[in-house]
Amino acid sequence: MSALRFDPVSLRLTMSEKRAPLDLDDETERLAPAAEHADHWLVVIDDGRSVAHRLPQGRPLIIGRGEDADVTIDHPSISRRHAQILVGPPVCIQDLGSANGVRISRQPLPQHVLTPFEPGQAIELGGVLAVVHRPSMLHPDAVTAPPRSAEPERPSTLPGGPMLIRDPAMREVVELVSRVAPSELSVLLTGETGVGKEGIAELVHTGSRRAAGPFVRVNCAALAESIAESELFGHERGAFTGAQSARAGIFEVADGGTVMLDEVGELSPAMQAKLLRVLEAREVTRVGASTPRRVDVRFVSATHRDLRREIREGRFREDLFFRLNGIQIEVPPLRERPRDIAPLAARFARGAIAGGAPPQLSERTIAALERYPWPGNARELRNAMERAAVLAGGGPIEPGHLPPEVRGAAPASAPSPPGDPDTVRDELEAIERQRIVEALERTGGNQTKAAALIGMPRRTFVKRLDAYGLSRPRKDRPR
Repeated sequence: MSALRFDPVSLRLTMSEKRAPLDLDDETERLAPAAEHADHWLVVIDDGRSVAHRLPQGRPLIIGRGEDADVTIDHPSISRRHAQILVGPPVCIQDLGSANGVRISRQPLPQHVLTPFEPGQAIELGGVLAVVHRPSMLHPDAVTAPPRSAEPERPSTLPGGPMLIRDPAMREVVELVSRVAPSELSVLLTGETGVGKEGIAELVHTGSRRAAGPFVRVNCAALAESIAESELFGHERGAFTGAQSARAGIFEVADGGTVMLDEVGELSPAMQAKLLRVLEAREVTRVGASTPRRVDVRFVSATHRDLRREIREGRFREDLFFRLNGIQIEVPPLRERPRDIAPLAARFARGAIAGGAPPQLSERTIAALERYPWPGNARELRNAMERAAVLAGGGPIEPGHLPPEVRGAAPASAPSPPGDPDTVRDELEAIERQRIVEALERTGGNQTKAAALIGMPRRTFVKRLDAYGLSRPRKDRPR
């Protein structure tokens, strides 16, 4: 098993060996487009550094601090046998009774339960962040790109910035961003419209080693098809009517910095294909030119759409999704972070009044604001508070100054957690049942050894035998 170390400044992979070495000079070993049989990669991010470990398909691998672990992570928050991961499909992970737990997209996992997840989702192993990549999600240039000129190290912690964050749900997002930002992974931000994805994208940029470079936002929803190629890639003089001089495109302007592709799910199929080329080759060709130009940008994308559903329905390219989804961060809606509502409302009210004392929010007003579910999120809250501040005329903002739907909202009920579909549960049970059968065969029917082989407590193992209708074999059964 080999580990590849990412240099976050140069985007170059260097090899640190564990088990058999990986020959980077062999073209067959290079990171290839995704395929059914291709290995995945576990990218471990710690203190701004990233190490990628190959995950062969169909064989469970132990993650932990112990010398017998297949993927060794030397970190005080990691248990000796912390978790195990299995590339199916689907890709699954299991907490092996670790002291500090495993979380997927900020949700804690139950111990000793095989749980499926999607490549690109953030995995927290104790205090260490990791993400599983399909081969096509890792850029080919990461193997061969020459190092850039040395740049001064930048702090990995995020600056204070203008964001007001009080709620624990949003604090977890910012903490995750602070750990992802120093790496060079592409980031996909998901969440409802108006939740503040652009502010999170700026935090990714300012917390990275590219903070001194430009941060350029592209509103993909407002990008007219007729001018999109010229805007993104630039054009040469005379390339089309009205092109009186050469002009650099957005990707060239952002060289050395970060590009935010806002509402990336709105791109047309033609522009998706052109964007994929930029992500794969890290070069652009201006309209009317024949020679490509190298660009060095980091991509942070944002969308309110379910891109996996868009892929299934043929509206979004799967290969582009894999390139953009280096790691996915979901920004929670405002109704799930109620402690952020009052400080945000006060800020928006202040911004609506030029000069003078900032308007105060009465307790009844704050109660009304926290009851309302805010389907438009922070954007709707801003509009409501600007309206209220004007109606209050410089005095305290009372419930009567709020929009009718806000002041008349019933108390919000807590959202119920989504249940796992039956199909997913059935797939997991089939995978776990097969693993138990194989473990018993490999250990000659010894239940204790079989349970240890797959990292499951013996008592749980016996319960699984009964649940799956498997007879309890004799220990002395011939192998």
